[in-house]
Amino acid sequence: MKCNVGGIDRTGRIVIGIVLLVVGLAAPVDMTWRILALVIAAIALVTATVRFCPANAIFGINTCEGEKKK
Repeated sequence: MKCNVGGIDRTGRIVIGIVLLVVGLAAPVDMTWRILALVIAAIALVTATVRFCPANAIFGINTCEGEKKK
């Protein structure tokens, strides 16, 4: 897996993941919304951590600085 998530994209995924994690765990919302928030948070945090997103690969998006120089 090549790196295709970096820079502001990675930072945004981390921030969105943390916010949705807090919403999923602490907000007084319906269980369906909690589960949805937690699933999206997990996806955002995992893709930011491993620096690879399958959707970015499908659409040919690469925000990883090191890969652009090659």
